[in-house]
Amino acid sequence: MPDRALWRRLGRPLLALATLAAIWQLVLTLTGVPRYILPSPAAVANALFEHRGLLAHHAAITAIEIVAGLIGGILLGLTTALALARFRALRRTLLPLLLISQAIPLFALAPILMLWLGYGLGPKILMAMVIIYFPVASTGYDGLRQTPQGWLDLARTFGLSRRQQLMKVQLPAALPALASGLRMAASAAPIGAVIGEWVGASQGLGYLMLNANARLQIDLMFAALVVLVTFAVLLYFGVDAALRVAMPWQRDRTTPDQ
Repeated sequence: MPDRALWRRLGRPLLALATLAAIWQLVLTLTGVPRYILPSPAAVANALFEHRGLLAHHAAITAIEIVAGLIGGILLGLTTALALARFRALRRTLLPLLLISQAIPLFALAPILMLWLGYGLGPKILMAMVIIYFPVASTGYDGLRQTPQGWLDLARTFGLSRRQQLMKVQLPAALPALASGLRMAASAAPIGAVIGEWVGASQGLGYLMLNANARLQIDLMFAALVVLVTFAVLLYFGVDAALRVAMPWQRDRTTPDQ
């Protein structure tokens, strides 16, 4: 029923948020935590309204960094996955480098990128790309190499070249695995951008949070965090909706909760 479906999509998340706010307020009431450590939900809501212009300006900067990093990371990761599946010599060289790259802490890269690229949007976009790249490349490559052998044999029977097999058989077969990587990328993209803003920036939600914290405007800091979380959630569900449209056969396999 439409009403029940609307309740599942909107009612339950709103109820969860209301419950979280009630628990938050209850903790403040029972413990007496000072406002400069943990502001009340009402104070955060008031900061969201009073500083809406400031928050919108910095949110726009962070959104540009996140979306640009997401697109760049997806394209680079998918290109890497296709290259790994297509060229064996490249696979032997690049796979160890991919694994080594994951041992480098992201915070260690941020100052280096700032030194090389300055304090503009570039380093933040690149930070988002770096954190997105590996999940997309690894899940895409895993999906490509797990294509059923029978499908490849049939493609060869029809005379498809190696490149045609990769693009017309292996890539569609890898979409479910790649979708998992894209969902992880969407949830991780804000992390890279905000880390870049924390290390060095003059605008963005990460910069605003640090600046508000230094001025003991904790309600504004929490308001910026709420905006960031809201954008991250919307980005995740936007990517998820796009994947459901692109793969209707996967959507049909899932049964909605009753």
